[in-house]
Amino acid sequence: MKILFFVSSLHAGGAERVATTLASAWTQRGDQVVLAPTYTGRGSCFYPLHKDVKLVWLADRIGPLGRKWFAPLAKWFAMRRLLRETQPDIIVSFLTNVNVSVLLATYGMRTPVIVCERTNPAFSTSVGHVLKFLRRMTYPRASVVCMQTQDSVAAFRNMVPGLRDVVVIPNPLPPELLAMQLVAAVGNPGRHSLVAMGRLVHAKRFDWLIHIWAKLAAEFPDWDLHIWGEGPLREALTQQIAQAGLQQRVFLPGRTDQPWTELAQADAFVLSSKVEGFPNVLMEAMALGLPCATVDCPSGPRELSNNGQEALLTPVNDAAALQQSLAQLMQDAVLRNVLGRHAAQSVRNRYQLPMVLQQWDAAFVRAQGHTTQETVT
Repeated sequence: MKILFFVSSLHAGGAERVATTLASAWTQRGDQVVLAPTYTGRGSCFYPLHKDVKLVWLADRIGPLGRKWFAPLAKWFAMRRLLRETQPDIIVSFLTNVNVSVLLATYGMRTPVIVCERTNPAFSTSVGHVLKFLRRMTYPRASVVCMQTQDSVAAFRNMVPGLRDVVVIPNPLPPELLAMQLVAAVGNPGRHSLVAMGRLVHAKRFDWLIHIWAKLAAEFPDWDLHIWGEGPLREALTQQIAQAGLQQRVFLPGRTDQPWTELAQADAFVLSSKVEGFPNVLMEAMALGLPCATVDCPSGPRELSNNGQEALLTPVNDAAALQQSLAQLMQDAVLRNVLGRHAAQSVRNRYQLPMVLQQWDAAFVRAQGHTTQETVT
């Protein structure tokens, strides 16, 4: 099968990791994959990519003038040319702005298109009014719309009436992670580490987490909190830590290019986000055998944790409940052991790459079926 795969960029990020994992897996099994980042600033590929994936940077095709003055129109022409050159059997697209551009560029063509939302659209603030309007106008033309969690489907159908077909396909676990050893059963010797990970932005609510941690620090003097990530709130969070006198207990080590290694060295993981599309870091922490405490934010934690069976699940805005869950984890090594091992077994079974690829194959069949019906009609 010939697959043309449009993504925004190949920088470090959850959507980019999934895109390179899928493109490499499809290529590995014999499909012909063209991966086309649409970001006009180009960049480089942060994650490993199979050597036979054909990487086409749209920025190289629209030139400096197009990138500066006529980017939307230049992208449209570049996409149309690439479509005619590759003659794909199916098109896959990630992220709302890319999806809209792809659906506009494929107008009048019969190639089935699967567009994928990578956040929870009902709560995302990254899509402005114009893009929301264009999404409502173009998405009904998509053969299939792919969501990451079941929780987001009903709200999105209300936001975008007239969708032909909606499927739910979760992110896969990277095969490289599955090869790693599980976290030690009773934690690491010496000081213990509670870890969080994500961009230092308001949606992750690390300020809220630090406030909760401040109430626990004295009770658990052998535990530290490490918040991995980078972002615009670094200075504010640093000041909050200093004002609370927690400089020796709460650390902001920055972004890491070895997130799984850092997770594997921790004793427990916490997710405090106000909203998620699909929290890859929670899935990866669970897969490594880390005992996890997470808020029940939209969307993903409830499904990942099997309704709280494989991670401690608390209401999204209940600080006292999250504080209690963290205290449970930190004081009970047996709980950490049992919870972590059950989480690893469950997540590794449900989100391993072959299982997710089967779901993608089913989506391909549905998309091609819709296009065939449309052609006949």
